[in-house]
Amino acid sequence: MSTQAFSGDLPFNDAKVSTAVVLETSFSKEIRILMKSGQQMKEHRAPFPIIVHMIQGEIQFGVEGEKSLLTEGDILSLDANVPHDLVAKADSVVRLTLSKDDSHQRVQDVTS
Repeated sequence: MSTQAFSGDLPFNDAKVSTAVVLETSFSKEIRILMKSGQQMKEHRAPFPIIVHMIQGEIQFGVEGEKSLLTEGDILSLDANVPHDLVAKADSVVRLTLSKDDSHQRVQDVTS
């Protein structure tokens, strides 16, 4: 068993989206994404299915051009290779579940 604090110290960055691996298991990586209001993650694709869980705030989540507002408690799954983008409408904390075979670096690359 392994436990970590997901909502502990929240180092928001005014200049860019902040990401961190909070927990890594034998089958997944749990990533914390911190977005200040107005920050965005440009359109990208994940090579494996993902799960996005809103912990706090509001995110406009775009999937193939269609926009949805995600708020605290919302959770969604997305198949591999589906184009998507995110725009923070408020300071937000997002939990992203990746396949063990996916890369945290790939997530960081779409935050700049």
